[in-house]
Amino acid sequence: MSEKQRHVFVYNKTRETFLAFRVKVADSILGRLVGLLGRRSLQPDSGVWIVPANAIHTVGMLFSFDLVLIDKDFKVVGLRELVRPFRVTWPERHAESVLELPAHSIFRSRTQIGDQLLIERYEARKPVQTGESTNEETLSAAAGQAGNFADRGPVVPIAPQSAEVESRRSRFAAKN
Repeated sequence: MSEKQRHVFVYNKTRETFLAFRVKVADSILGRLVGLLGRRSLQPDSGVWIVPANAIHTVGMLFSFDLVLIDKDFKVVGLRELVRPFRVTWPERHAESVLELPAHSIFRSRTQIGDQLLIERYEARKPVQTGESTNEETLSAAAGQAGNFADRGPVVPIAPQSAEVESRRSRFAAKN
């Protein structure tokens, strides 16, 4: 039976760093059971988010990885760096889920206990077609697709620069 895989990105709001860009969500019984089993390594910027979980085992694993334990509000409540194969981690009482990330992800992102994480689903936006006109409706639609910026006010085109500014620029470029 085939299960549709969902991916999210993980951002540390406290440190303003990314932990991973493509984290597989393992929230089914089968997904949680399998986790990282059968893999030889984790790709950089990837991982597995096991929901719900407050501890893991690495029996059958073939590589070391980092473990971030988070509560229901996505606050970091536990960290385990370089968890080796054939180990069992102690349960973290306040943890609701676990992020399994490539080795050294905690160090690179400077993540610490108490940090606030942002975990969101990644969805690519549709690009604006090149052949479309640039009238206000098209710009508003594009702004809405790109993150709902239409409420910031009307789109005002920038006027072309005068010949005087261009001549100053060319004289400056000639000096250097």
